[in-house]
Amino acid sequence: MTDFTFLLQPDRGQPARDIHVVHPDTYEAWAAEQGPRIRAALAANRVTGKPGNRAMLPGEDADDWSMLLICNESLDSPWRIASLGDGLPEGTYRLAGNAPVGAAALGWLLAQHRFTRYRKSEPAPHRVLLTDDHAGIEQTVRLARATAYLRDLVDTGANDMGPAELQAEAAALADRHSATLAVTTGDALKTGYPMIHAVGRAAAEHRAPRLIELEWGDASHPRVAIVGKGVCFDSGGLDIKPSAGMRLMKKDMGGAAHALALASVVMQAGLPIRLHLLIPAVENAISADAFRPGDVLPTRKGVSVENTNTDAEGRLILADALTKAGESDPALIIDFATLTGAARVALGPDLPATFVNDDALAADLFAAADAVKDPLWRLPLWDGYDDMLKSDVADMVNAPDGGFAGAVTAALFLRRFVDAGTPWAHLDTFAWRPAAKPGRPKGGEAYGLRAAFELLRRRYPA
Repeated sequence: MTDFTFLLQPDRGQPARDIHVVHPDTYEAWAAEQGPRIRAALAANRVTGKPGNRAMLPGEDADDWSMLLICNESLDSPWRIASLGDGLPEGTYRLAGNAPVGAAALGWLLAQHRFTRYRKSEPAPHRVLLTDDHAGIEQTVRLARATAYLRDLVDTGANDMGPAELQAEAAALADRHSATLAVTTGDALKTGYPMIHAVGRAAAEHRAPRLIELEWGDASHPRVAIVGKGVCFDSGGLDIKPSAGMRLMKKDMGGAAHALALASVVMQAGLPIRLHLLIPAVENAISADAFRPGDVLPTRKGVSVENTNTDAEGRLILADALTKAGESDPALIIDFATLTGAARVALGPDLPATFVNDDALAADLFAAADAVKDPLWRLPLWDGYDDMLKSDVADMVNAPDGGFAGAVTAALFLRRFVDAGTPWAHLDTFAWRPAAKPGRPKGGEAYGLRAAFELLRRRYPA
């Protein structure tokens, strides 16, 4: 992973090249104030004041230059100068006029991250940004590391990121932060976590299903459970996906990646909580022992579930994990899952469909999301659709027929496994960026990670 440690440094007046960030609305006035050499450079670079225009501006000496960026991003956007983070020569930079860097430091760092596991990469030039926010450097670097870690996990091929590898990632975090790790694997799941076992039992032995649990922090502190869907590859099971639908299913463990990344930054920040991380990790494979449409599955909760679609497996494994999380009387449960295509149809890739059973928690979560510009969109836990989960032979089905309100009915299914008095947020996140943007390459992506951390940081300040 990219080492961000030295790419963001306190500004103590050391030599650095200036970056001029100019809004399109003020470009003409700014340009009119410049001398003839700079105006000539603007003309040569065809700078017209449109967002994204840029140019190197000459100084007095041959090696004296600064950078201009025309940008319409807000001052609190993490991505304000991200387009320069991977395009400038190696060196040290500051915003012109000692303008505050603020949130833009995160995008600067993430623009320099590369996923290089599967190909050779030339050493990356180090582009250092100076900031007057000396106290904020550590937290910005933490968030950049967590985001890059999440991206790397999702970008890794399923052949190298199965249930055992997710366990290894959790074990590494536990070792790093003196946490405890407990893993229930294979046939041992049958009695305690029967739906995790049912979904994962068709996989090869070395990719056996498991529930991974990490606990950290003082037992006297408020207990917070973070749950992440860890379907390391989703064939769809016997309700097999078409090849186009399977193409990106290495990312179906994106919920687990979010949970691991959030746990890592919580522990690094030393938040005063008792952290309970739970990752049900499986491969939804096809074999003679695969679970079937029409099977009635027992659950840890004690209710029975008629399986109407083997491709609606994520909610099954999450249900057993959520039940386990609730048994320790947590103050809060947050789960992340790449759960439904319906959420993507409704909201696209950038907005995690967010379901919350507590209005006070919802207000805090969305205020946190707005503060760090990590957008979420609330969808309803609409009681009127709860009847869609009725079964003729069991207590409930996992996936209603008809396809109406698919993200909502999936969330309602999960709600059955959360105690009504426990504040709970469910983020149906895509975990993938289909097209690159500055600081955000195509591939695995964090959606809702910073919002969730900001919520916890505000509720439980270190």
